[in-house]
Parts: sequence; C-alpha cells; structure tokens
Amino acid sequence: MTIITCDHLDKVYPVAIKEPGFKGTLSHFFQRQHRHVQAVQAVSFQIDPGEVVGFLGPNGAGKTTTLKMLTGLIHPSDGQVRVAGHIPFRRHTKFLEKITLVMGQKQQLLWDLPALDSLKINAAVYNIGYREFQHRVDELSEMLSLAGKLTQPVRKLSLGERMKAELLAALLHRPQVLFLDEPTLGLDVNAQVSVREFLREYNQRYGATILLTSHYMADITALCDRVLLIHQGQLIYDGALNQLMNRFAPFREVKLELTQPHQTSDLEQYGEVEEVMGREARLLVRREDLTQTVSQILADLQVLDLTITDPPIEEIIGRVFQSGKVT
Repeated sequence: MTIITCDHLDKVYPVAIKEPGFKGTLSHFFQRQHRHVQAVQAVSFQIDPGEVVGFLGPNGAGKTTTLKMLTGLIHPSDGQVRVAGHIPFRRHTKFLEKITLVMGQKQQLLWDLPALDSLKINAAVYNIGYREFQHRVDELSEMLSLAGKLTQPVRKLSLGERMKAELLAALLHRPQVLFLDEPTLGLDVNAQVSVREFLREYNQRYGATILLTSHYMADITALCDRVLLIHQGQLIYDGALNQLMNRFAPFREVKLELTQPHQTSDLEQYGEVEEVMGREARLLVRREDLTQTVSQILADLQVLDLTITDPPIEEIIGRVFQSGKVT
C-alpha cells in the first residue's frame, strides 16, 4: 500500500501580460491578457510507507510547486494526488495531523519568544496533552541535541539551533509523512551532518516517510536510496540513485599525482581530461577500459599516486539536467 500517489499531476499558472507605460497600464486594467506557464506536467510516482526519497531538480524545475500540491497548499490543475489516504487540497484535519512541511527558508517559530512557547502553541493546535507534550519535547530535544536551548529567545539561537528547533516544532505531532524543502539550507557542515543524522534516526524510529529536496547532494547520498528527478516540470527519472550513476556515468574518475607536470595533450590518450594542475590530474575513463588504461598509465608515466573513484554525484546530476533526459 502506497502512502503517496501522484497520477499525471499538472499545474498551470496564468501570468498577466502587461505592456510598459500608461497605455499598457490602461489596456491591462480594462482588457487583461494572460499567458500560461506549465510549472508541473504529467508527474506520476508512488512512494511506500517508510521510504526516504530524494526529489531533485534545478531552480524552477517544479519541485516546490509539486510539494505544495502534495501538502494541499495549492490546487492541481489536473491529475490526481493522494497522501496518507487523503486528497491534500481538501485540507481535512485528519490529513493535516499526518503530514508536515519544513522549508529551509521559512520559519514558524516566533522570533522574540523562547522556542518552548511556540511549541506549546503547536501542542494546543494538535490537541496534545501536557504529559505527552513534555515527553515528546524531551525525546526530540535529546535526538536534536537541543537540551537547554528551548528556553532562549529564538533570535539568540544560532542558525543550526534554529533549524533544529524548527524541525522539532514541525515533528511535535509525529506526522507520518515529512515533506522537507531544503532543510539544511545555509547551515555549516557540522549542522548539516547533525540534521541528516536526526532525520535518519527519526525515520528508523517512527517509520516516517520522507520526501526531501536539497541542493546539497550530501543530504541525498546520506539519506536516500531512491531519487526522483524533475526537469522543466516533467519527471525524467524515478529509481535507485546507484542505478542512475551507472546509467549516466559509465566511467570512473582516475586521479593522478605525477613526478613532473604534464600538458593536457599528453594525457588525452588515456581518457577525458577533466583537470590538470601542476603534477596532479583528473581523468574520466570508461569502466570497461579501466584495467587496460590504468596499466598503460603506469607503464608510460612516472606515477607517485593513483586513485580510482566514482565521479562526484553533483557532476552526474548536472549532466542529467543539461541533457534534459536520462540516457
């Protein structure tokens, strides 16, 4: 049984067309014209309970629009969507109790009040009793390492502490489905790692379903086995992250440290030269040619060190979006 189902989901926005100047303003007032922008087009996918799925796409691809339709903030133009057994845009109370939406650039905590005061408001909204409220706050505070921080005004918390407090507020009612839009946006490396570890533990402890968008690929590789790629409003890939890497990056990255500098032209016979900096170089070599190519490099060049890795996931995803399709 799936917990999230999208079937040919569309969203079209009417955008007003207005010519500059007084004449354009007058014409716009009396005879308004529009053009239609297709933000999301025929997006279909299913997510099972407990899955952690990455939702990736360049800016303007339709990620946030899709999340807003899944949470019922906007009405789809066409298609069907069900989340936790509900139609989101009807905004039934039972549905709202089962989901949460966290946006890294938005906040729900009151700036000048201690976070604990905002949490008490959330508890009243979701009809959580005092003892259960205390239990949940204590549990989530321990998981997020926020002990002693919730009584401070939100404005005095660091950015990482504020993001953790926002997560605590969003999860106080223990939703079944988490929609996370850039939850680590702007955080330093340590805070990002802390948030990822919390989300992994929360998923394992409560079996929550997570749909995660992020521009930090480390978030995706650390949490998600499956990814959805959206480009220009269309879903172009739905599957395992490692399969995407194998399909779109049929090569390995070879890093070389040589005894003396070489020109790019000296190394092109071994593979696609990504970078040459002094005595160091990076090459892309097709997987099926790897053994023979490495043997040839060792025979021809004076090598101090040689490392073979998969290309960075950022480069692979970037190539997918540049082509607009998965080949």
